[in-house]
Amino acid sequence: MEANPWFASMPRAQREGLLGAADLVHLRRGAMVFRQGDPVRSAGSGFFGLAAGTIKISTLRQDGREAILAVLEPGNWFGEISLIDGSPRTHDATALSALDVLVVPPEAFAQQMQGGAFAHAIAALLAARVRALYGLMEDATLRGLRARIARRLLSLARGDATQSAQFRQCVSLPQEALAMMLGVTRQTLSKELNALAEEKVIALGYGRIELLSLDALQRVGGTA
Repeated sequence: MEANPWFASMPRAQREGLLGAADLVHLRRGAMVFRQGDPVRSAGSGFFGLAAGTIKISTLRQDGREAILAVLEPGNWFGEISLIDGSPRTHDATALSALDVLVVPPEAFAQQMQGGAFAHAIAALLAARVRALYGLMEDATLRGLRARIARRLLSLARGDATQSAQFRQCVSLPQEALAMMLGVTRQTLSKELNALAEEKVIALGYGRIELLSLDALQRVGGTA
């Protein structure tokens, strides 16, 4: 968990207090950590820390198609929104692999929030989420598809929700999942990815995308 920038930014006392309040739960691939609409105090609910495995945060559109909002990797914490406002879960959280999850019960989370340092850390976590959502809204309304693809690949290269300072050279994600993130068809995405591959910006493999030139990808995405 220490590798996560948000968790590592907290004082040691708050990190130890959070870990000490958590129970370790093992979940199989395909299991639901929680479902959209679940009450905040349903069985097994709480503030979650992903110790091992990968989770997708998603929702179903009215036509039944799935929209993937984010992919969470080990070190990420999530589920704080419902604990703060008491409203039902806003989306689904599904295991993409076998998971080890730290679960901080609602009562323990509320107790941790009594401390100023932890409350400030949660505020910073929420601020980061709002910034990410504004970025996605801006991309959807102001940028073309190729730029949106480039920017999402760059985000995934930093761990998506993790947003590490370091970029990785390979994004391990099926193209179908990336299409769900962008709200486009698999065929439309494939056309744009193949064009980027022809320009030697990326290389396509089975279930992965290699980023050959981060500089070129940043130029395509308008971040250079």
